[in-house]
Amino acid sequence: MRDSWSQDDGTIRVEWGPVGAEALVSYAAERGPVVAVVIDVLSFTTAVTVAVDAGMTVWPYRWKDDSAAAFAREHRAELALGRAAAARHGGVSLSPGAIRDAAGSVERLVLPSPNGSTISALLDGAGAVVAAGSLRNRSAVAAWVIGKLDALAVGAGRKGTVGDPAVIVVPAGERWPNGSLRPAADDLWGAGAIVDAIVTKLEHRAGPMLPSAEAAVALAAWSWVQERVPSSLEACASGRELVDMGFADDVRMAGEVDVSQAVPVLVDGAFRPATS
Repeated sequence: MRDSWSQDDGTIRVEWGPVGAEALVSYAAERGPVVAVVIDVLSFTTAVTVAVDAGMTVWPYRWKDDSAAAFAREHRAELALGRAAAARHGGVSLSPGAIRDAAGSVERLVLPSPNGSTISALLDGAGAVVAAGSLRNRSAVAAWVIGKLDALAVGAGRKGTVGDPAVIVVPAGERWPNGSLRPAADDLWGAGAIVDAIVTKLEHRAGPMLPSAEAAVALAAWSWVQERVPSSLEACASGRELVDMGFADDVRMAGEVDVSQAVPVLVDGAFRPATS
């Protein structure tokens, strides 16, 4: 990790995918407390937000294979299937709409996601406090981030180890068939929405937290899209894919801005609602 890649001239930083985000978190965690927000608008973190809103505990799981079923049995949890598999066999799927419909009947859920789950686990292992962010809960996440940084700074001060805090926002992106990262417009917008909410909530202080250049790019992207979120989500590549598959409702749910107060935080391997 080169110092020049660290974005350490900004408190709020944005980096794509598992490799870059883990590198930034590892670098920052050696210097102070780190809060990371994972963004996968279509659809992992939107699904996690909907699930936690419905009172579910969510275990992210990194592999979509037979081991996921064993993992779900081990945690006495329902295994979310892929959308197509759930349509054939029934049960809860990775669709936020299906998770919403399961409210009240499912309390423990395993969400397989090679992308969002992998990023969450890597950032947790690298030393960050990890939350799941989406357009649905962007303001709630921003308020939690600010409160968490304050608490971490106080704790570090008591130990005599005050370091510079960092907020690292991670747009997950998608994957090309060869496994390489495909940056996704919806996740860039989601990252910018979180950055915007944090900066807005800090205006009452001496000044806003300084965004890195990369965070400023995400902020500009959100500024462009915030008045046309629904149509833009439908028009982006990931949105078009879901609409073509018959899941336009999932795209609509993902575009509902600030409808949720849930802040899913990764604790002991599972996303649970943040506590004050």
